[in-house]
Amino acid sequence: MNKKVILDKRPIGLPSEEVWRYETSEIPTPEEGQFVVKHEYVSLDPAMRGWMNDVPSYIPPVALGDVMRAGTIGKVVASKNDKFPVGAIVSGGGGVQQYSLGDGKNEFLVPANDALMPKFLGAMGMPGMTAYFGILDVGKIKEGDRVLVSGAAGAVGSVVGQIAKIIGCEVVGIAGGPDKCKHVVDTLGFDDCVDYKSPDFKSALRASLPKGIDVYFDNVGGETLDMALAKLRKGARVVLCGAISQYNTTGQIQGPKNYLSLLINRASMQGLIVFDYKDRYGEAVMQIGQWVAEGKLKTDEDIYEGIENFHSTFLRLFNGNKRGKLILKVN
Repeated sequence: MNKKVILDKRPIGLPSEEVWRYETSEIPTPEEGQFVVKHEYVSLDPAMRGWMNDVPSYIPPVALGDVMRAGTIGKVVASKNDKFPVGAIVSGGGGVQQYSLGDGKNEFLVPANDALMPKFLGAMGMPGMTAYFGILDVGKIKEGDRVLVSGAAGAVGSVVGQIAKIIGCEVVGIAGGPDKCKHVVDTLGFDDCVDYKSPDFKSALRASLPKGIDVYFDNVGGETLDMALAKLRKGARVVLCGAISQYNTTGQIQGPKNYLSLLINRASMQGLIVFDYKDRYGEAVMQIGQWVAEGKLKTDEDIYEGIENFHSTFLRLFNGNKRGKLILKVN
């Protein structure tokens, strides 16, 4: 049988456990051109919160009664598609369930072994590609730039900062708590990291950026984005990747007040959706893989087990009780 997590209600604020329900059904049987993937791991990402809202966005919302949308990786266990043979490792958007049916249109063969599978949901998967295209194509970083990254201990931010260091930038991160900040500096190699949970966060951020910033990579939004806008240098670039501080708000979204800094500094602010770079995914995977092999880029996966623990694991995206890429191992 196939155990599935179904979106049952639209959440208001932070999703409660009742937003989803569990269902079981028979494992699907492939028809010509199709294949069945047994999921080993499910990716948990902040974007999932937005996908639950019935509002216009870059992709349609998850429909009530559908399997909760999520990235997945696993092995083909039945196939009528020669390009996806039994035993192949496949990454795709199979959702929060134990098995999914694919046709190869939105699934990708992954040159991984069992031990490497989680990395293809993290630094060598969508978060890594988001970081790669966001900081290089949208942020247009160059050697010597001063770069600020919020969510620096997270799946995307941790890779963003490391890529910027590889290019030769000065990089400051923002993370929550002294342990995460220490990890960002000592393990990931950032030049500095500011604790947003500290009572002197604002003054510490100002002190860490005495000459301002050339690029701000934003995963947080809200007040943090506003503070970063006030530190822009002439010609600066702001990359809008996420706004996790705003996803569960039940009131009015907090927008930037310091937007005139874009005008004064002839700066730009651009949104980033990784799906726009689908035709170049291979480029990012190869380059990131090379950096990992050379020891220039470190990966960080935070793995929890059991599809029945989906809700409690999902909440770690918002309560800070995780580091790096959050992944659910499907039992």
